Amino acid sequence: MREAREGRVLRLAFDRPQARNALQPEMSRAMTQALRRAASDPELGAVVLHGEGGHFCAGGDLRALAESRRSEPPAHHLERVGHLNEFVRAIRQCPLPVLAAVEGHAAGAGCVLALACDLLVAAEDAQFTMAYVKAGLSPDGGGTWLLVRSLPRQLAAELALTGTPIGARRLAELGVVNRLAAPGQALAEALAWAARIAEGPRRAIGRIKRLLAQAAARDQAEQMELEREAFVEALHGAEAGEGIAAFLEKRKAVFPRD
Repeated sequence: MREAREGRVLRLAFDRPQARNALQPEMSRAMTQALRRAASDPELGAVVLHGEGGHFCAGGDLRALAESRRSEPPAHHLERVGHLNEFVRAIRQCPLPVLAAVEGHAAGAGCVLALACDLLVAAEDAQFTMAYVKAGLSPDGGGTWLLVRSLPRQLAAELALTGTPIGARRLAELGVVNRLAAPGQALAEALAWAARIAEGPRRAIGRIKRLLAQAAARDQAEQMELEREAFVEALHGAEAGEGIAAFLEKRKAVFPRD
């Protein structure tokens, strides 16, 4: 894993280009720890996740799995998948917007991680594949949960049951990919977008992200009550004070950092 700051944006890179950035447990753990540190860092406003060497992430390392399935008990692999689960949870629970910048292939767990992000920028020729079935496996990391919340049911079934790749353009038409970029430009596009988002009200953005996550499991009445509480909490905070004043004074808001 490679970590770098660009202003108020944290850039996290999968850095095994020789293996198309296939995941290893230590990489998942490092990414999880970096996301959790970012959550409590007031100097950060957004995170961009990307891959080195022309691909986002090829998913699990099948060579390592082939060796370990011969020598390790199921408990070992339950722990291994647990590291991926924690990585996905860290993306979803991070109060900062997490953007995926996808070039090349996002396959298996790599596709899961891209879908777990809040916003998705992809190169026009990028490919997304839930390739587990081709190795006789089923998805992990919440892959089925993300598929059925991102795509029409039949398309989710097609991707999971056949391992058929789907292109970034098709996902953009379906509203899953937010922005398309020229090949080789997904990271630059994502970083520029993240920098603009990072200038926004950090606490308000965190509340909005939390509300969006809660909405899927709440009925309308429950969600309206959560929104009411969050709105009033925000209203009496410093961010709303600055935002409302800036609107009335017809100037750009400069939100406090704390």
